Amino acid sequence: MERGATFPFVAGSAYLPPVTELLEKALQAVRQLPADSQDEIARAMLALIGNVGEPEEIDPGHLPAVLEGLAQANLRQFSFDAEVEAAFRRFER
Repeated sequence: MERGATFPFVAGSAYLPPVTELLEKALQAVRQLPADSQDEIARAMLALIGNVGEPEEIDPGHLPAVLEGLAQANLRQFSFDAEVEAAFRRFER
């Protein structure tokens, strides 16, 4: 390797870039969770940074509502803020 070249970052190696103390604390906590919970958190993190990866599976019972929502979005039919607020208020009771 030529002088001044950087080492590739390989998982499990000592050459990983540093992370913040808070992120390291969060990762330590996540490591204690079951694998399915770790995967759920990983998907959320990737979605937050725009690297979603594989799409989530849709419960077959929810598929008609999802397809209806997508069709409405394609037609630019969106709910008004007041309608959304009213829907969330139903869950507060």
